[in-house]
Amino acid sequence: MKKQDKIKLWAYFMRLGNRCGCHQMEERSFQIKGWQFPICSRCTGILTGQILGIIFHLTGIIFPIYVYFIFLLCMFLDWLIQYKKIRESTNFRRFITGNLAGIAQVEITLKLIIYMIEILF
Repeated sequence: MKKQDKIKLWAYFMRLGNRCGCHQMEERSFQIKGWQFPICSRCTGILTGQILGIIFHLTGIIFPIYVYFIFLLCMFLDWLIQYKKIRESTNFRRFITGNLAGIAQVEITLKLIIYMIEILF
């Protein structure tokens, strides 16, 4: 693949990441061979966590509901500690807490959908 084609493909994914709502800050994004990843490390973690959450659900790996809220709390605390300038988060920590939140989002959303279906039908 020519360099010009690689640049076009990278630009396409960067626009896609932006449209999904990611801030795409370079210092908060992973780099692959000098190319910035189209979404930040936290969004990358959330996306991979959502994929893991679907896999967990399909394979029957389900935790008690309070665990999912703890997962969400982990990401919130990571954000809050950084926001209050207590300690700067790292891309690895953003990725891990994003994974936890993504897993929680899937399971909580599925539980809500199932609950709504049971109520309505």
